[in-house]
Formats: sequence, structure tokens, C-alpha cells
Amino acid sequence: MRPRIAVVGGGPAGPSFARVLHRHGHPVTVLERDPARDARPAGGTLDLHEGLGQAALGKAGLSAQFQALSRPEGQAMRILDVDGTVLRDWRPRPGDRAHPEIDRGQLRDLLLGPLDVQWGRAVPEVVPESRDGVLVRFEDGRQETFDLVIGADGAWSRVRPAVSSVTPRYTGVTLVETSLDEVDAHHPELARLVGDGSVAVYGVNRALVAQRNSGGHVKVYAQFRVPLEGGTGPDRHRGPDRRTDPDPDPADTEAVRSRLLALFDGWADPVLDLLRHGTTFTHRPLHALPASHTWTHVRGVTLLGDAAHLMPPLGAGANLAMLEGAELAESLAAAPDPAQPDEIVRAFEERMWARAAKWANITMAGLERLVSPDPSDALALFDDVQPS
Repeated sequence: MRPRIAVVGGGPAGPSFARVLHRHGHPVTVLERDPARDARPAGGTLDLHEGLGQAALGKAGLSAQFQALSRPEGQAMRILDVDGTVLRDWRPRPGDRAHPEIDRGQLRDLLLGPLDVQWGRAVPEVVPESRDGVLVRFEDGRQETFDLVIGADGAWSRVRPAVSSVTPRYTGVTLVETSLDEVDAHHPELARLVGDGSVAVYGVNRALVAQRNSGGHVKVYAQFRVPLEGGTGPDRHRGPDRRTDPDPDPADTEAVRSRLLALFDGWADPVLDLLRHGTTFTHRPLHALPASHTWTHVRGVTLLGDAAHLMPPLGAGANLAMLEGAELAESLAAAPDPAQPDEIVRAFEERMWARAAKWANITMAGLERLVSPDPSDALALFDDVQPS
């Protein structure tokens, strides 16, 4: 008898797991709190690495579709000094597909494909070792039981408390995101600045990064160090911390824009134009779980991706999440007794913890250098990348 399996969270970790199991003929229920697939913007772009995210898509049988959607030219990166001087300008060699870009929305749609996704099913609590299995409680008061529940519900996971009391902590860096639409038509000078991939500028304890998505869309990320202090508790999109400095209302776009322009005062005008022409602004304080985060195995429940090992967004987290999901699914599919997944899950957790700890330490050290008192620290991170 096959175990009843549910994934909490719509991606990219959970759907990678579900899609691989689906390929092996095993049904999986995906529980997503968003009321519909297009309920909110899917986010920016991801670079999928050959041995990580791309390997996961291969296990799901989606390599060809990914190749058609991805943008190898998006690997290009330009680094500027704050005065606009070009310090580095890398472009991928022809045929280089080491880490091509793909929009998060395109990746989500690719993974979800034929899966059984139950939209609008917010899960506030998971109770392991109930009489009939793992009890999943929904916000509408209903509940269901499963033999295995995969918590892939992100930084502020509601599944995590079933296995661990650890919560993410603020890294010291806050990111403010904005965007430019139809950049080639409306802002051709900024389109040239960003190029086919991304442009980054590093100053003292702050950075500005712009990254091209598909369809002429550019995401802009202002990053800076600022203190936080404890608040009243996390919600879905931010942690239990609140800013101490008197920020303007995030909904007041012009006030936020003015504050950011003051923060980056003195930087080259073409760089500041990325903020001057941005639309709405979204604050994202960056949090992380300890690199050493593990838990005592709990029968019937495990975690993937940010729920298990939240780390700074330096290109590793989503890749790891996808590979973890795919590997766990393959192990379950190959099990001689699929009705008894517990030992497979336990062994998977051990492998996941070791690999995630390495990447968590790398990304935390990277964040310290990218948003540093000494901007040369950031530049040194890229010294091993050779110009084409």
C-alpha cells in the first residue's frame, strides 16, 4: 500500500519532490495557501546550476522544457564602481549553460504541470504521531491525515515546529526590491546598463543589484545594513523583527524612493536611475537559520528548502531545495516497501543536513562580503570568474 503523502508549499522545493514522484506513478497532494496560481507575483529570476537545480529537473524529466525556457545569456554580469566605472564585465561563452536563468513563474508552472495542487489550503499546524498518521490542520478548520508530510513552506514554515523549535534570525542586511517594466522600450539607457544579465554596484555597507528577467522586466535590489529589534511574531512574508529606524510607510512609494536615494547619495546618476524609475517597493529583511540546524527525526514529517535551511539569497537555496526534493522522491520511489518510508526519510535528512550546512556557511560568508564596510571584499568574491 502506498503512503499518503502531502507537500505543504508550492515551490520550488515541494513541486520538485512531487513532480519526481509523479513521474514514478506515485500521487502526491500539494497544499498551497495562495488561492490561485496567479494570486501574486511569482518573484524574480533564478540561476539553476548544472549539478543542483538542473539535476533536479533532469530527475523530473523536464530538462528539454527547461532548456527551451531558460536564458543562458542571463549569466552575464557587470560590476560597477559607485561612480559608474566598469570594474568587471563578464559574458557567457557560446554554449555555456552552467547556470542559466529562468523566471520563477516559468519554473513554478513547469514543475506544477499535471500535479494535484489544492489552492487556498493554508496550513497553520501539523501534528505528528496522531492516531491515523500525521494530522494536517487547515485555516478553515478542516483537517486531514497523511502518512508523510513534507514541509516546503519557506522561511516561516508552519510545519517546522513539528520537528524543531528553531526560528530564523536576522542577518543584519535588509533588501528593498523594486522593478522596471518594458525596460527596453521605456528606459533604453537602463536596458543597456543592465545588459542581458545583471549589473551590481557595491559601496560601504550597501549594494545595488539589477537583474534582467524575461519580457523586458528588470528587478532591482537595494541592500544595506540596518539594525532590527524584536517584534510581536512572524507572518508569512517577514520575520518576528521590526526595524528600529523611522522608515516611511512601505506603501508610500515616493517616500521610500526618497529614503533610498538619500541612502545611496553620491552614486552615479545612471545607477540611481534604477531607483528613480522603480515602481512599488517591497522591504525584505534577510533572515537565516543556523548553519548547524538539525532536528531529532520525527516519524512522518520532514522539511525541504528554506523550511529546513534558510540561508542568504546568493543562488544556492532554491537549487538545493529542488535537488533535495528530487532526491528524496527518487529514494521513496525506489523503496522495496513504499508503505514504510520512515528509514528512507531519516537517511535523507542526514545527507541534507551535511550538504546544507556547507552551503549555509558559504552564503553567510558571501553576504558578509557583498554588503561590507570594504567594497573591495565584494569584488574579490568574483576574482575567480574569468572574462570570456
